[in-house]
Amino acid sequence: MYSEASNHRAHIRSSWGPANLSAPSLLMLVVPIVVLLVFTIITAPPAYGQQSVPATARQAATMPQYAAKLRRQSQSASPQSGARASSSGRYHASARSRWPLDDSTLYENGPINGTTDAWSINQGFVVADTFTATAASGSTISGLSFAAWTFPFDVLQSVEVTITSDPFGGTTYFDGVVNLTQSNCSGNQYGYNVCIETGTFTVNNLNPGTYWVNLQNAVVNDGDPVFWDENSGVGCQSQGCPSQADQTSTGTIPSEAFTVLGGNSCQYPPCQECVYDKPQDGFKIIHNFNSNEDPDAGLAIDQAGNLYGATSDAGSNGRGLAYKLAQLAQGWIFTPLYNFLGDGAGQNPGSEILGPEKALYGSANGGLQNCGSSGTDYCGVVYRLRPSPFACLTSLCTWTEEVIYRFAGAPDGSGPNGGLVFDQAGNLYGTTSGGGAYGLGTVYELTPSNGGWREKVIHSFSGQNGDGAQPVSLLLGQDGNLYGTTNRNGSQGGVYFQLVPSGDHWVEQIIASYGPCNDVIVCTTPLLILENAGSFYVIASYSEQTCNPPNYCHPDTYGIILTLKQVGGEWQFDTFYDTHGDLGFDFAGYDIFQDLSIDSAGSVYATEGGGAILQLRYWGDVAKLPQPNRLQSLVDFQGDDFHNLEMGANGNLYGITGRCNGAPGTVWQLAPQ
Repeated sequence: MYSEASNHRAHIRSSWGPANLSAPSLLMLVVPIVVLLVFTIITAPPAYGQQSVPATARQAATMPQYAAKLRRQSQSASPQSGARASSSGRYHASARSRWPLDDSTLYENGPINGTTDAWSINQGFVVADTFTATAASGSTISGLSFAAWTFPFDVLQSVEVTITSDPFGGTTYFDGVVNLTQSNCSGNQYGYNVCIETGTFTVNNLNPGTYWVNLQNAVVNDGDPVFWDENSGVGCQSQGCPSQADQTSTGTIPSEAFTVLGGNSCQYPPCQECVYDKPQDGFKIIHNFNSNEDPDAGLAIDQAGNLYGATSDAGSNGRGLAYKLAQLAQGWIFTPLYNFLGDGAGQNPGSEILGPEKALYGSANGGLQNCGSSGTDYCGVVYRLRPSPFACLTSLCTWTEEVIYRFAGAPDGSGPNGGLVFDQAGNLYGTTSGGGAYGLGTVYELTPSNGGWREKVIHSFSGQNGDGAQPVSLLLGQDGNLYGTTNRNGSQGGVYFQLVPSGDHWVEQIIASYGPCNDVIVCTTPLLILENAGSFYVIASYSEQTCNPPNYCHPDTYGIILTLKQVGGEWQFDTFYDTHGDLGFDFAGYDIFQDLSIDSAGSVYATEGGGAILQLRYWGDVAKLPQPNRLQSLVDFQGDDFHNLEMGANGNLYGITGRCNGAPGTVWQLAPQ
């Protein structure tokens, strides 16, 4: 067997050896081999470690063949800030955003950087980043968004995505070519466009754990390199972030900017969800806050339907964050606008409003340290947020803050609270819970003056002779007067007040007072919520003892909605809705209203929250009140902490929940049927 095999191989070698071939035969053999080798060298894809393109975008920008292209194309057709690239090479105005599609986000790895560097994901390179799935009932991936650096005019068409247990391998849960939608492109200082790329695919039932998303074989219209944006992960919003990252030729690299779209595979019970019963059609949660965010403020809505709000903490400095939610065809984009700096610049912001020039105005802690019993507490600030006045080179430009007033403490105000209101002349009004001539709170006015703002205390609360103390709500009536409520009236309850302008000052009139709040479990100060055709809506609560035979008695707290209007020169209260009898608990409980809104047809919508105290059951809902003593529940939540309710120009309702079945909070949308 050995000799036969050996002889066979020897025969092959000898029969094709050079000594046995004529010159023409040898030439006929060599030429095809040479041609084949040349073809193979030209057409074969580069092997890892022999790539023809540098691993990073900044390295590519220094190479003559790419530097010239970046410089030439960016000079001939550089997009304006926020431009969107199209396949025709033209650019269209597009709203700048930080991150996309927040209807359901499984994992988010921090903001787009856009200016530091980016890593190649085509021409032989693969980049892998970790992400974490946390849902005990299984997670579903519905797509991916990531930030890419592309050459001007290039449109990223597709990318190969793999979801694996290890970088570049292990167990594979998904492997496919994903078509991409390119949007929100802005040029950076190296001549690249930094764009959001979004594609959809599905992976079902991922168990809790850490996985890798791998990107490679990115395809653009002309074969140029494509780079995945590098970020530090600072400001990332998900458990397990920032990501670990690897690249095939380099090894460990900085993490990349991306969002894995998806969420909990289960939507309704017995899953642990914020919503515990199937809601009315048209409802969805459009943003989930993360564990270190406290959405303790309301929403403002512009004419385009964009939502604005703030968190009282979180942000990259841990001092609060202002954000925007903008709707696209596929979903909502969550964009951090400003990270509060703290101290003199303000921190822990409250609710914001949109000013006449579409800037955001709000009040916050911080400012001067002249207040409090120690004399070193912060007195508070009023601020304005506007888009940066400078040209933006990337999609990451944040808004800028201007502190328009720093409170100084008595006799000035301290501790700004509640919402701000503008009048027709552009003057701004608000309240403080402390300061003033008596140290019991103020109503103040801020007037634009010589490029700045001038502040004036228009009323100091005294708590004496029927006057209130510590104001908690403020509205501007259609008659130009200011209306509000206070938390105290000396030691007995509080008051409803009216402030009427008279020359260069304002005159207070007490509309009504209310009795002491004596419920030890839940008690809410009456709040003036909104005005409709000259009538005000008020939300309040009251308590009474409920006794069950034979000897058990307990307090229950009921929410009530009142209307307040002037009839024949006298102010008159009427009951619009009373939750008395709605509780049905065997133990102490409460059912109170949080906020109201009215649609164009006059229908009233409310958020309410309640609970059985001893049973530790908490719930909340969004309800419709078409007429007194009739409540239609639209959405039921597993939490009782609501911050506000707003009606958009499109007739949709929007609101914020705080804690909700262990979640830190949500922003939700409801299109009433």
